[in-house]
Amino acid sequence: MPETVPQEESVSTAPSGSRLVAATRFSASDGGPRREFIAEEVPVALVYNGFPFAVMLATPTDLEDFAAGFSLTEGIVAGMDDISGIRTHVEESGIEVHVRIAKERYMLLRDRHRRNIVAGSSCGLCGSDSFAEALRPIEPLASRQRFAPQAISRAMAEFPALQLLNQRVGSVHAAAFAGSDGGIVAVREDIGRHNALDKLIGFLVRHGLDRAAGFVAVSSRCSYEMVHKTAAAGVPLIASISAPTALAVRFAEATGVGLAAFARDGRFSLYATASRISA
Repeated sequence: MPETVPQEESVSTAPSGSRLVAATRFSASDGGPRREFIAEEVPVALVYNGFPFAVMLATPTDLEDFAAGFSLTEGIVAGMDDISGIRTHVEESGIEVHVRIAKERYMLLRDRHRRNIVAGSSCGLCGSDSFAEALRPIEPLASRQRFAPQAISRAMAEFPALQLLNQRVGSVHAAAFAGSDGGIVAVREDIGRHNALDKLIGFLVRHGLDRAAGFVAVSSRCSYEMVHKTAAAGVPLIASISAPTALAVRFAEATGVGLAAFARDGRFSLYATASRISA
């Protein structure tokens, strides 16, 4: 998790995605009452063509990006051409994000939902449909984009200063997109690492940016899901500040995604797809 420690705040206006609360610090040097910003975490429901599909706990920022990125990385749509509208509606207990998708995509989504209900009502995740859903295959990336080691080091060096919400609350993850030279183009933050990556991918998709020309940097460990979302978005490399998992490494190699981990302090270890790094 991010290591930033929240500082005492004297202002009453909380940055987007946070809330100012009262706290009491117990310390020999600076104990006593104080006020601090903490991250918001709310239920966010994704509703497709009026059909409630999923509810996640998320930071309530950039939710249109979140919906677009989730829809793409979870295979609900193939691209923005399948989405005709996204709107948010604040309820008393959470936020609904309504996504209007093409009819054929909606029918596939309903069929997928029915299969998951059958598997879940019988024996949880032991049904073959559930395993297939959890480990959905992705075609290897066609991009031959390569990156210099200096580009990855540059992105990871610039990354912390651009995590503006985390600097205030110390508890959110971030995902960034960097160009081929390592210059960071966009950053998205969320209490959940998967959500942060979906928000970033949604931003790239909604703005028509060339996802194959750059790479993703994340402030978390690099699990299978993070590589899967990166591959689904057509991004050729992911750089993580922390460790990868064995399944993430195998999946990255199978899909042609470069996987750089422990990327910090001017160094990183490459675990998959060596061809993504130029000499």
